[in-house]
Amino acid sequence: MKLAVIGTGYVGLVTGTCFAETGNQVTCVDIDERKVEKLNNGIIPIYEPGLDVLFNRNTAEGRLKFTTNLAEGIEGAEVIFLALPTPPGEDGSADLKYILKVADDLGPLLKQYAVVVDKSTVPVGTAEKVRNMISKGAQVDFDVVSNPEFLREGVAVEDFMKPDRVVIGTQSEKAKTVMNKLYAPLVRQGNPVIFMDERSAEMTKYAANAFLAVKISFMNEIANLCEKVGANVDDIRRGIGTDSRIGKRFLFAGIGYGGSCFPKDVQALAKTAQDNAYDFKILKSVMDVNAQQKSKLLPLIKDHFDGNLKGKTIAIWGLAFKPYTDDIREAPALENIRALLSEGAKVTVYDPEAMENVRNLLGNQITYAHTSYAALDDADALVIMTEWPLFRTPDFNKMNLLLKNKVIFDGRNVYELDQMKEVGYTYYSIGRETVMPEVHQSA
Repeated sequence: MKLAVIGTGYVGLVTGTCFAETGNQVTCVDIDERKVEKLNNGIIPIYEPGLDVLFNRNTAEGRLKFTTNLAEGIEGAEVIFLALPTPPGEDGSADLKYILKVADDLGPLLKQYAVVVDKSTVPVGTAEKVRNMISKGAQVDFDVVSNPEFLREGVAVEDFMKPDRVVIGTQSEKAKTVMNKLYAPLVRQGNPVIFMDERSAEMTKYAANAFLAVKISFMNEIANLCEKVGANVDDIRRGIGTDSRIGKRFLFAGIGYGGSCFPKDVQALAKTAQDNAYDFKILKSVMDVNAQQKSKLLPLIKDHFDGNLKGKTIAIWGLAFKPYTDDIREAPALENIRALLSEGAKVTVYDPEAMENVRNLLGNQITYAHTSYAALDDADALVIMTEWPLFRTPDFNKMNLLLKNKVIFDGRNVYELDQMKEVGYTYYSIGRETVMPEVHQSA
C-alpha cells in the first residue's frame, strides 16, 4: 500500500518506519526543513532501540522517504496518518492547531479516496473536527479514522511490530477494509483488531494512559505510607503483582512519572471531564500525588546535609524520564536539578542518551560527565533519577574512591537494602527503610 505520515516526531517516525518494514511505500512529511534534510541523510533525530536498523534498511530499499511538500507526500496515498503534536494548553486541554491546520490543507489536495487517520492522542470529538475541516475543500470521498498509538518509549519498535491490540475507530465499512488490510501483517498471531466508533477510540487512549498513571501514583502513595509504618514497598509490589487481577507492571514505586504521554494525557482527560461538568476526583489526586512525588528526594538531601546545600556537589545518574530513551519531557530529574541549583548546590550529571537534550535546555548551569564514574569525582552524594541498567551493578570500590561521602539517594529503588548494608552506604530510597552504616565502637 502507499501511505503518507504527516509529522516525523516520535510517533510519526516509528509509524512510518515500521509500516515500511511490512512492505508499504511510505512518505513522511514534515515542515521542518532541517529535520527532513537530516532524515534524508540517514540521521535519526530520536533515540529508540532498534529503530535505526529498520530505518536504514527501508530508506536504502526506497520504501521510506521524506519530504517537506505536503502535496508530494500524499500523492497516491491510500492512507494518510496525522502524527502531529497535541501539546497541552495552559488549561490542560490538548492543542489541536497543528492537526486542524493540516486537515485544512489536505482537503483541496486529495485527488482520490483516502483514509485519513488520527494517530496522535486527541480529545473526544477530534475526528469530527478533522472531517469537517477537510470537507471544506475536498472534492472526493474520504474517511476519517481514529487509530491511537500505544507505544512505550524504549520498546516502541517491538510494540508496533507485535501489538497487544490495535484500536480503530470508524463506522465506515470501506475504511474498515483498508485498515484491516494495512494491519494484517502485524496481527498474524491473532492479537485483536478492535473496531469501535471514533469517539470511543479517542477515549480509549486517554483511559489507558490515565489508568496506568493511577497505578503508578497508587504505588507511590503506598510507598509513602510504608515509610510511616515500617513496611517494604518492594515486598508489597511482589505480593500484589502476582494477583492476576492486578498484574506486575506499573507497580514500581519511585519519584513519579514523566514523559510525553502520561502527564499530558491525564491533564487532557481531566480537562475533558471539566468541560463536561464531571468532577473526575481520581485524576485530580493522581496529578497532585505525582507533582509531590517528583520533589520527594530534596527534603531528604537537605536534611542529610543539615539543611545547607550551598557549595555541595551532587552527582546525578539519569536524566531521561525512563531508561532506553533520550526523552526528557516532564522528567523528574529536571525539576530536581533546578531545585538543587536554587539551594546553591553544584550539579554534575550523567545519562547515556539524554545529556545533549538537557544541555540544550540548561546549558552550562550544570556539569556533564563523560562517564557515570566521572560524575562522582569529588561529589558529596549520588542521586539516582533514572533506572538505566548500567547503574544496577556498579563497582562500589571505585565509587568509594571518587565520592566524598558514601551516601546515595535512590529515586528508583535500584539497589537492594542488604546490598547497601554490605557496602556500608547511607542509602535513602522510596517506601523502604533508610540504611545507615553500622558504627563500630572500640572497647
